[in-house]
Parts: sequence; C-alpha cells; structure tokens
Amino acid sequence: MFPKKLYKKLEERKANNALRQLEVPNSQVDFSSNDYLGFSKSETIFNNTHEFLIGHNITNNGATGSRLLSGNHPLFNIVEALLSNFHNSDSALIFNSGYDANLGFFSTVPQRGDIILYDEYSHASIRDGIQLSNAKAYKFKHNDLQDLECLLERPPAGRPGSREALHEINIFIVTESVFSMDGDSPDLKKMVQLCKKHHAFLIIDEAHAVGVFGKNGIGLAQHLKLEKDVFARIITFGKAIGAHGAAILGSDSLKQYLVNFSRSFIYTTALPPHALANIHAAYHELVLTKNKEQLYKNIAHFKNEIIKNKLQTYFIESDSAIHCCIIPGNDTVKQIAQKFQEQDFNIKPILSPTVPKGQERLRFCLHAFNSKEDISNVLKLLATFVTESC
Repeated sequence: MFPKKLYKKLEERKANNALRQLEVPNSQVDFSSNDYLGFSKSETIFNNTHEFLIGHNITNNGATGSRLLSGNHPLFNIVEALLSNFHNSDSALIFNSGYDANLGFFSTVPQRGDIILYDEYSHASIRDGIQLSNAKAYKFKHNDLQDLECLLERPPAGRPGSREALHEINIFIVTESVFSMDGDSPDLKKMVQLCKKHHAFLIIDEAHAVGVFGKNGIGLAQHLKLEKDVFARIITFGKAIGAHGAAILGSDSLKQYLVNFSRSFIYTTALPPHALANIHAAYHELVLTKNKEQLYKNIAHFKNEIIKNKLQTYFIESDSAIHCCIIPGNDTVKQIAQKFQEQDFNIKPILSPTVPKGQERLRFCLHAFNSKEDISNVLKLLATFVTESC
C-alpha cells in the first residue's frame, strides 16, 4: 500500500520529466560538484587529518550524543576557535550541515512580531527555516536593493503602518554572498548601508564564497571588510572546504542564544571527531594552497571561452565558480546534459521546480583541477548542442 496522493505527485514529476533519482558517482570530467578547490580528494588533507587525530590520541569513531549531553568533544573548542580567528568573528558555533545551520538560525532567532526580508532566490534551507519561524516574512526581487528598500519604506499589508512601529521590532535581511543556482552576488556594501539606515540585522549565507573569495578564501563579506557589520554569517564545509558540517559566525551572545534555543543544534548527535579534524586540516591547507589562484585562472578562461563561442546571451553573469546556461524546458536541458555525459563530461541539468519554469539550466561548476583544454572543449560542445536544439 502507498498513499494515492503521494503516488499522484510522483506521477506528476514523471510527466514533467522532473523525477529525481540517485546516481552512482562516475569518473567523467567534473563540471558538477561543489569541490571547487579539489580539497575533497586531497591526500595531503587526508593524511593531515589522520595525523591530527593520532597526535591528539583520538580514536573515537562517533560523538556518542548531542553536544549538550556527551558529544561536546574537546576538538569542538579547538576548531571553533580556529574558525573565529580565521573569519574575524567573536564566536563560531558548528552545526552538522548548512541545512541544519539555516534551519536552526531562522526558526529560532527571529521572534513573533519581527520581520524577515529575504531574497527570492534564497536557498531551500533558508526558506524552510523561515517557514518554522514565528516572524512574518516577505521576499524581495533577486539582488534588487531598490525593491528591498521599498519593502523597508512602504510596509506591505499586514506589517505595522508607521516607521515608529517598525523601530519597536527587529528586521532581519537575508541574502547569500554567492547564489547557488545563479552564481551571482548582491551588492553587499550597499546592503550594509541599507541595514544601517533602517536599523536592520543582516544575515549572509557564505556557503559558495568561503574558500573561493578573499585572501586564503575568507569569504566575500570579509573580503569586503564588512564582517563586523553583519549580524550572522553562515559558512559551510561541504563546498570548497571539501569536508562536512557548517558554522554560524557572530557575537558571543548569538552563540549562547543558539546553544540554548536552536533545536537543530540541541536535538542531534554531534559531528564525530574525524569530521572536526578534517575541517581543521582543510583550513590549514587554505593558507598554503595555490589551488585558489588556479581556480581564478580557470574562471577567467571559462568566461573568455563563453565570448569566443558567442554564448553570452545564454549565461547569467558571474565571477564565482558557478556559471549557469539558461536552456528553457526540462526535456531540452536534460537531453543536452545527456549529450555531455555521452562525451564524458559530468554536467547536471537544473530542472523546474528547483528553478522557476522557463529558467531551467545547465549548471557548470568550475574547479582548480579542470584543465584549460577541458574548459575549451566543453564550451565548444555547448555551442554545438545549443545550435542543434534551437
């Protein structure tokens, strides 16, 4: 037996050619993973992680419980201190994943009567956290600070009708420094100015910026010297860091509040020691590696090849490691992705409803380990495939 309503939803996904399935990893040329620096496959980081555990006489396989019970291993303090120092933050609190961090923050920090203004392209984990919040939430147009200011100046229906009333509540403005489905970035400097003008708290998800932007991969907000103007930064370790887990950077008071009230932190088994040692080793490698410089070269080469192959009109402008080629229609974009895979290039189609209908796309993730030849070849193929599909 299986509920008819659920069966119907699965059939609708199949009819729209949007049914998700798990795939086995392959050896194709990687243009799809978030492993921007190649850290997930680094033997140096692997060996340093092992040596760090042995050096601290750690042989535990698991955390044994939540951090408030038996799972607060001494490595947490070591790694959180490293993160605070590296990211110029008063404190850091490690979560089990970026999803857990966003869910735990947004479901807990904004209170009843508060206002959340979030970018319409915010990650699913942010939106899910907001849905669990008792605060009222309103989206603004993607990277549109004029639309954001309109929301701040002219409250939508249901919000308090005067600026005096607004000063009695907290306003949280939410964005990402690099958006995962577009690869673009907001004007963070102007956003900080808006927050100061309207006494709002700024939250930035830096998942796809840490390890990529700024000296030693400090992230975009810190690269722009805005970290002290940001109420909270969410960083994750599963992208450029090549590990697992996440952290929320902010004040000591914010950390204390989250430890006491964030349910996704309180009611889950902590990360095992090996995961913490892996983060520790990866952050030390960030200071030493030349991979970031190579990634920048590959991004520049990719953008030049877009122009060379006259593909500018298909791509969303991006300076990050994520570059998206808009190809409307689930059927069409899946067919082109399949053609790439037949040529031994691992490129994933992003389908609706993950992105809006008509905004389906191929998502190219660039890495330090991609060769110039592979980048040139993949865009030559794209030009051919796009011509054939039109």
